[in-house]
Amino acid sequence: MRWPVLLLLLAAAGAWHHFQGDAEPALHPDDPRITTGDDRIVMLAAEWCGYCRKQQGDFERASVRYRVLDVDTPEGDRAMQAMGVRGVPTTIIGQQVVHGYDTTELDRGLTRLGYRVY
Repeated sequence: MRWPVLLLLLAAAGAWHHFQGDAEPALHPDDPRITTGDDRIVMLAAEWCGYCRKQQGDFERASVRYRVLDVDTPEGDRAMQAMGVRGVPTTIIGQQVVHGYDTTELDRGLTRLGYRVY
């Protein structure tokens, strides 16, 4: 098959973006990034996690507006599964995903939103 014909077939099938590699994959309906947009924050956390408590304290002291999803609840577990993450804390700042208590990455995302935390 010749390239122009192949490209036409890919475009007709809606698969051109897979070939090009320029489109974002669709998010699972339980993925918190659907609700964060560009400027909301969601933290996947657990009550038993010391780093989660530490980060929540940091956020509270800096008046960061965020939502917590407890991974030990059905909603939090679905979010973890949808994102394919296994550890907490996992923080979604807009579309940026920060794994663990990584103050450098947290600071990068939070500063962009106008917060001074770290």
